[in-house]
Amino acid sequence: MSRGRFRTTLALPVMLACCLLLSGTVQAAPTEAEDGAVLAEYEAYYDRLMSIEDRSGIADGGFRVVEDQIFALDPDDENSILMVPAFDEQYNRLAVFVVDVEGQILYRTEQLETNYCVKGRMRQPIQSIAAVSFQDLNRDGRIDIILITSCVNESGRYAGKTYKVGDVLFQNRAGDGFYRDYRISDKINRFGMNKSAETIAAFVRDGNSTEFLYTASTLRELQRNNFRIIPEQCYFRTFGKLGRLQVTPGTYRIADYDVFMIYLVNEQGDIVSILQPMGEYDNLYALKGVTCRDIDGDGLKDIVILARYSYEGESGILLIESDYRIYYQRTGGFVPDTEIGDTYRCSDEDTMEILVEKARAYWGWQSTND
Repeated sequence: MSRGRFRTTLALPVMLACCLLLSGTVQAAPTEAEDGAVLAEYEAYYDRLMSIEDRSGIADGGFRVVEDQIFALDPDDENSILMVPAFDEQYNRLAVFVVDVEGQILYRTEQLETNYCVKGRMRQPIQSIAAVSFQDLNRDGRIDIILITSCVNESGRYAGKTYKVGDVLFQNRAGDGFYRDYRISDKINRFGMNKSAETIAAFVRDGNSTEFLYTASTLRELQRNNFRIIPEQCYFRTFGKLGRLQVTPGTYRIADYDVFMIYLVNEQGDIVSILQPMGEYDNLYALKGVTCRDIDGDGLKDIVILARYSYEGESGILLIESDYRIYYQRTGGFVPDTEIGDTYRCSDEDTMEILVEKARAYWGWQSTND
């Protein structure tokens, strides 16, 4: 690890504020006054960040240091530089500071994927540090930083639900700073490779990727990329106007995690629909069942999946939980349930028959007879 002076490489505040505005997902276009307000907010925030001169001034600058996530980049060197993460108290935005043993700030950045979860806004979801790892990811002999945050939206459709955001800071060749490749960060998060430092390293360092799970067009392409079908739950069913399709559940292993997906494949081997039932869980522990039955009473077969998943709890302990997903058949494909899942949490004792009965009862069915 180079001990030379690090260079701060933040972009101009005007450029980043424009990115905040242009990438927004609000329903109505922001007004000129709103654009100006966000720009002013960012400039004030940026000035605060840049005015911090040493480690002792981080808190005075309006940032809350995450004390239990301060690590030496080289733990074997007592004079190693330190990574100091801190959240802005006003906007929940994460900043990363690299400081020397005297507390002098050598490098700082807030250009992180987690700061753009709610696009077009300064304030970001409630966040915590889920994982930090130091590894040479691009095999250039320099230590890079893996950073994963856990986020919880305060409002909106997914309010209260936890999800992870992963990022990588690469040490540059001169050894005087770090940089982030937004294309890598985008793929890490868009294709669910943000569950752990191990999955990020498997992608960035080793070249393994889950991207094909979302882009493949045929079953043969999936299998060519080591997608493993679960044969005991694989079968053909007729889905109304969608025709006769093979329900094809399976997993792809990356690092120590099994990514669970279900594909609906026609008789020619083409993928017609993709279902992602595991959501934000880390790993498929056991598939308990897949059934195709009419749930909402419209005469069309829907799909119910019951499985056990594993994930890392807040204390780092491995947790296992049973959960289910329902996908309703519609004219053009399948849509995930957004109602029953919020009203009924299944337990390890629940069977598929119990789930079907409860789901049908939600839609007013009096029995589970097909």
